[in-house]
Amino acid sequence: MSIGELTNLYRDSELDVHPEFQRIYRWTDDQKSRLIESILLGIPLPSVFVAQTEGGTWDVVDGVQRISTILEFQGLLQDDEGHLLPPLKLTATRYLPQLEGVVWEDGGDSSKSLSQAQRLDIRRAKMDLKIIKRESSPAAKYDLFQRLNSYGSTLTRQELRSCMIIGNSRSFYYWLEDLRRHQSFIDTVALGERLLSEQYDLELVLRFLIFRTLETDSIRSIGNLGEFLDTKSLEFSSEGIDQDSEGRRFRQTFDILADSGEDVFRKYNQGKERFQGSFLNTAYEVIALGLGYHIDYYANHPEESRPLDRAKEFWLDESFGPGFATGMRADTRMTRTIPRGRELFQP
Repeated sequence: MSIGELTNLYRDSELDVHPEFQRIYRWTDDQKSRLIESILLGIPLPSVFVAQTEGGTWDVVDGVQRISTILEFQGLLQDDEGHLLPPLKLTATRYLPQLEGVVWEDGGDSSKSLSQAQRLDIRRAKMDLKIIKRESSPAAKYDLFQRLNSYGSTLTRQELRSCMIIGNSRSFYYWLEDLRRHQSFIDTVALGERLLSEQYDLELVLRFLIFRTLETDSIRSIGNLGEFLDTKSLEFSSEGIDQDSEGRRFRQTFDILADSGEDVFRKYNQGKERFQGSFLNTAYEVIALGLGYHIDYYANHPEESRPLDRAKEFWLDESFGPGFATGMRADTRMTRTIPRGRELFQP
């Protein structure tokens, strides 16, 4: 299909490039400029994969950045609120250094615009499309998305997961985004910039929702944690979750934890009588999920929760001493930490 045809589909709202993805995986202006250079040089582009929706429109599964760049260069790309984004201004490239500062069309300075012939060349350039039929299940689309984005990709597992959650249910993704921005959650997990940029905070939100009430026998059989989170996330976004009650319990849990202090997910040093170090998954599984399991009680009796005291009790337990989780698979660790947390917070 020609780029001109794809552009018209986007104008007619028949092609969805998911502007939310731009926050997850953003190209630099240099990367975008190299794409335009490739088109002008006639270099074939990789295939774009789209999935048919029930309404007949196309969701871009793989190729979001390529199509978004082309639309942005033409001044047509919209954000997730329907506002036009500023047109892309190219940077110099290896083979076409004269592209420095060039825009699609500038009526005031033709020297900084593509020529009419160049614009036609781009519109007529072809892109190979692979279409996933609407009959395909969300799980099949997700599996394909993972495979396509696994080869040489810089996306983390959670970023890949987020992209398919968006493709499956934008409202569910927006709800998760709202939870991750809850101030008490932000204060207690206190993640560094790298983990935040990789959406690890969003993964922690999902872990809380998925494992908060999961039966012990089910915890023992989760297998690979990443694959389990993928499956459950897709299930939640497809079949739904009681967002009002689960969102309330999430906020109640982290409000109580934040009131107790911001060290609750760090390791307790008995010799120095203080919590220290950075965020630990082990502590999160014991404290957040333990309190969350009993939150309906503690929401009415927050003074009885004493998270820091229970955290100290956990770390003073010799069976969870130094080296407890070293080299241990996450699912194996969880079979011990999550039940222990529920036991510690038993009213």
